[in-house]
Formats: sequence, C-alpha cells, structure tokens
Amino acid sequence: MVAPRKKRRGLVSPRDGAERASILSALRGLDRMLAAALSSVREATANVDEGAAEQLRGLYLTHEGVERLLAREPGEPAFASATNDGEELHDPTESSARLRRVADVYDLSVFDLNVLLVALAPELDRRYEQLYAYLQDDITRKRPTVDMALSLLCDGAGAKLSRRAHFAPDSSLVRHGLLHLIPDAEQQPTPLLAQGLKLDEQLVRFLTAHECLDARLAPFCRLVTPADCGSQSPLDADARRALLEVAVGARASGERLAVYFQGEAGTGKRRAAEALARDAGLRLLAVDVPRMVAGDGVGLFRVILNEARFDEALPYFDGLDVLRRDEHAAAFNALLDALCEFDGPCIMSGARPPPAEGRTELKVLTVAFGPHDFAARRALWLECLSEEGVGLDVPDVDALAARFRFSRRQIAGAVRDAVLKARLRGAASPSNLHQASRPTARELFAAARAQSRHELSALAAKVEPRYEWEDIQLPDDQLEQLREICAQAACGHVVYGEWGFGRKMTAGRGVVALFSGPPGTGKTMAAEVIANELRLDLFKIDLSQIVSKYIGETEKNLDRIFREARRSNAVLFFDEADALFGKRSEVKDAHDRYANIEIGYLLQKIEEFDGIAILATNLRQNMDEAFVRRMRVIVEFPFPDEEYRRRIWESVFPSETPLGDDVNFGALARTIRLAGGHIKNIALASAFYAAADGRVIRAPHLMRAARREYQKLGRKLNEEDGRTGAAKR
Repeated sequence: MVAPRKKRRGLVSPRDGAERASILSALRGLDRMLAAALSSVREATANVDEGAAEQLRGLYLTHEGVERLLAREPGEPAFASATNDGEELHDPTESSARLRRVADVYDLSVFDLNVLLVALAPELDRRYEQLYAYLQDDITRKRPTVDMALSLLCDGAGAKLSRRAHFAPDSSLVRHGLLHLIPDAEQQPTPLLAQGLKLDEQLVRFLTAHECLDARLAPFCRLVTPADCGSQSPLDADARRALLEVAVGARASGERLAVYFQGEAGTGKRRAAEALARDAGLRLLAVDVPRMVAGDGVGLFRVILNEARFDEALPYFDGLDVLRRDEHAAAFNALLDALCEFDGPCIMSGARPPPAEGRTELKVLTVAFGPHDFAARRALWLECLSEEGVGLDVPDVDALAARFRFSRRQIAGAVRDAVLKARLRGAASPSNLHQASRPTARELFAAARAQSRHELSALAAKVEPRYEWEDIQLPDDQLEQLREICAQAACGHVVYGEWGFGRKMTAGRGVVALFSGPPGTGKTMAAEVIANELRLDLFKIDLSQIVSKYIGETEKNLDRIFREARRSNAVLFFDEADALFGKRSEVKDAHDRYANIEIGYLLQKIEEFDGIAILATNLRQNMDEAFVRRMRVIVEFPFPDEEYRRRIWESVFPSETPLGDDVNFGALARTIRLAGGHIKNIALASAFYAAADGRVIRAPHLMRAARREYQKLGRKLNEEDGRTGAAKR
C-alpha cells in the first residue's frame, strides 16, 4: 500500500472531500445549459400533443418532427443553449482546482473543459443519461455524442463547424487519451457527430479525488513514496541537486529532457531514482518495461505519463534494453513520441548505451552507474546486518564485501535468509535458543552464495568443495603458492582500491592461475581447497560444450561463461585446459585462421576477467605462451615421491575407517608408485572389498584394489611386491 503524501508540489489542493464537492459544483454550469436546451426542445414541440410526444419521443419520427428538421438551417445546433443568448461558456476551473490543474498541464481551453464536464456528468449522476437521451431524441443514446456536445456548447452553425477540431485525433483531448470517441456499433463507419464521448477512467478518478494506480498499469507499474534513502543512493546530494537544476532549467526553456541511467542491474539505479524523486517532492512511478512487454502493455505509454501527471510522480522506465530489439522497434518509437510531449522530468534505465536514434526535440542526459566498489558494499553489509540486529566480526564483513559483488537487494536477501536459517536452527535447540538463533559467518556465506545468480549450468558443472588444507599433500612451496592465490583474492580491494593500483591497471585484475602436472597429482583437489578457503562456489567448465565447429559460437560461449561467472561470484575451473588454450598454429587453411581468432578472443576475455579462474593441464608445453605469460600464478604439481605418497595414504582414509593391523602405509608408498588420485581410487575400492568381507580393511583388500587400478592404466603390479607390500615388517 502506498502511503499518502504529506505535500504536493505546485498547486495546493484542498482535502479530498472538498475536491469531490468542487467537481459536483462545476456541474451546475452544465445544468444551466441543459435547462436552456430542454426549454428550446419544449418550445419546438409546443404545437404537438404533449402527452403523445412525451410518450413516443425517441421511438419514431413524426411528420411534424421531420418538418422541423427541414426547417432548421444546415449545421445549426439541434437545440438552443445558454450560449445562444450571448452568454459565454462557464469556466469550470473557477470552482474546481483539479480541472484547473488539468487545463494547465494539457493546455485545454474553456470549451475543452466543458466537453470534459459533459462526458463526466453520467459518471457521477445517472440522471444525466435520461437528460441526454431526451435531448438526442433517442432513448438508447444515454451517453453524449459529439453532435450533442457541439449543439450544447456552440451558438451557431459556424461555431459548430470550427469546434469539430476539438475532437480531431491531434487535439489535446484525444491525443493525450483524456477523451475517447466511441463509434456506434450499429452504424459503420460512424460519422464523427454520431460518435459517443467517454472520459478516460484515469481522468475520472483524478477529478473525483479517488487516487489509485490505474488497473491497466498495475501488472507492471508501482507507485511508491520514496523513503529517506539519499545516503544509500549512488548519486550524492550534490549530483542529485545538479540533475534537478538541469531538469528545471530545461522545463523553463520549453525543452524536453529525459535522464538515462546506464548500468548493469544491481548498480543502484532504482535507489538513485527514488532519492531524486524524494528531493523533487514527487512520488516515483516505477515501470518494469520487460514485464510490460511480456504482458502486451506497450501501447500504454501515454497512460503511464498521464498517471505520472495526475499523481505528481517521476516516471522511471526500468529495463529499457528490451525495447531496443528489432521486434519492439514500434513500441520504442511510441515511447519516444510520448516523451516528446511530456513536459516533466523522467528517467529511463538500461544496461546498454542510450538510444542514438532518438528525437531531435527530446534531449537525453546520460548518467553512468558502475558496480558498487568494496567500500560501498561493506557499508551496505553493515547497514543490512544492523537492520536485522546481527553482529559480525569485521574480518568476516570485509570478506563478504570483497568476494560478493552484490547489490543492496542481494545483500539484504542474504542477511534475511541467514537469519531465517539461524532461527530454524535455534528452534531445533530450545536449550540455547538465543545464541543459536544468531546467524554465523558460515551461514552468511552460504546465504550469499545462494543469492548469486548461477546460470552456468549449460556450460559448467557445479562442484561442491569438500577438501580442506589438511586433505592435500604437496611440497611446502606449492602449498605456499596456493595460499598466495587465496591471499590475492582476499586482498584485492586493498591493493586495487585503497592503495590505488586500480588506476594503474585497467586490465588483468583477476586471479588467473595455471595448475600443471601429471594426472592425479591434486590439481582438482587444490581448486576445491581454494574455493573452500574463500567460501565461494566452484564451477568446472565442460570444454566439450564450449568448443563449437560453427564459426563464432565458441566466442559466444566463452563470453557467456565469463559474464555469468562474474555475476555468480564463483571460481572457474578449466580442466584439461590445453584443449582450449592450446598453442596457435601456422595458418594453412580457414580452420586454422578461425582457431587462432578464438584463441585471441580468449586472451582478451582472460585479461578482462576480474574474478578467479584456474586452468589445469597435464602438459604445460602444449599451452600457448601468450596464455602462460598472463598467468598470475603457475603451480607445478610434481609426481609424489615416496614420502608424499605415504602422507597421501595416511590422509586418504577417514578417521572412522576400520584398518587392519597388517596395513603399513610406508610399505604401500614404496610398492604402489601412483599419484594421489589413483591412491584415492584404491582406498575407496578396498573399502568396498572390506565391507563385503569382514568389515575391516586389510592388506589383501588394498592389493586387490591396487591391481585393479594398475589394470585400468594398462600396467601390472609386481606380484611379489603385491603379496608383501601392504604388510607390516
């Protein structure tokens, strides 16, 4: 529900009850004209039997009636009104402030206003239907026609002819949709004089002080009273003041001005519009353009702008990009045409640049909106946490702000979700309800990941990171490199923001790492460890879905991946990356040329990407050197020696696993010369063997599993070693 406004700009209006009384008072002038018209009709039928005339009037034509029609001069009004006696038309604005406002906004004449009263009267009192039917000599015509309005308001044939222009398509009444001409269903085509007059429902509600959003606009419009959100707006008070001054200056000089907010979704454009409306003392009429198009409401732009005029609101067209498509070109032109006639400020919003194909009479002022920087995101997290009464350690707030490029709506949603999950957890622990109902940092990170828009499923598989630092066995130098990757991802806001490196480096801000080494040496596990440490989602790219034989499709897929990865705040993991990032070849045919174009395009996307991407390859020498130079970190995963194989054997079994006394990890490390991935397979297979045989993992189970793993590799385990390798010595 929209809260009532505390003040109006411009005209100071009386209370709603007094305004309704004033519009009824304005009808008294119409009553005087109707009385004169009825008097003239009575005089014309004075020689006819009054009882018969009244009983049959409007049902058939009498001989006397036809003679009267022939005696009347061509074009003469059908009956006399007060104006025939030299009296000027009554100015309804003298008794109705709302009519005066309509007259000012739409530049209506006194004649136009009286036409509005003629059409409005049956909406307020049904007695006018009977009066109109009597005057038009047709009991079926209970609504006024153009001819009746002209006869009532004009003092002669000349005036009646000239006033027809007030009902033309380009007239103020018709062009702005204030008055609708209704053709006669039984007379096609219907002459102008025979067309009925119907006041638009929007105007009826305004004149009768019943303010609510038009039903035609309700599916895709919202009328809101902006809160005090200036401090949360991306535009500061000085910028908003400057915009308002430009808008007021343009209006004073007769210029048509539209402000265009350009930026991606979630950059604060809506809040800036609300703050601007509040500063101007207006409400905000927010139009969801994509929903309007989906609901086939593209023909209602003038209705929207009329709503803004009546409700003293700032129109805000959000999501304008959908109208820039070829299939909606007509709707886009209709919007521009409507804005060319709108004399107030308005805002359009979209991600693409402003329309170059605009109108010369409509000037567009562009205001660019970028994503929230770290400081703004941190302030939003603190604000939303405070609103929900949630306290969080400063390092955790910084981590949330650094790793999730969220809008305020997403941040508020994440905090609400975490609070609800904490309440659910607290309800399950009634003994410690107060403390249990507070969301933890882990729950807030989980809620933030859920808020991220994951649209990578067609080209990537989501991997649930389960491994932690103690699960991975690598030399100290490689482990240190992995920790450096995490540190760079966590401290980017300090280096690029606070320390100013962002001004020096416009590209290459992302953390792009190359993991190279033989299969099974822990590259995928390391990616999971990093994602787990940063508490981000991990997506493994399916290269078979990316590379296309069709020209240009691979580039489209790559663009989509990097764009969605940024929105998803996720870690990208390209396994077997040499299939996509391989060396450029000598151009021998068209295929080579387009393959090299794809690689060049990929180089560009890697430089533009400001997230975390990990590329894994078994053969570094197959990678294009241009890619290797652009890697922030290169980690070599060596084949594990005996000592690291022993560590892997020790860490691969969960603590709950029952191991027999004959299992010797040192002997296994000496005998089974395989990498960690294969060791994990052997451990899992031996567990299944043991589960079906005694429920304790023993050396024979391990050696049986090892032989199967060697078979998969096309190799054989030494039988002598196999009999004793796992046993204690």
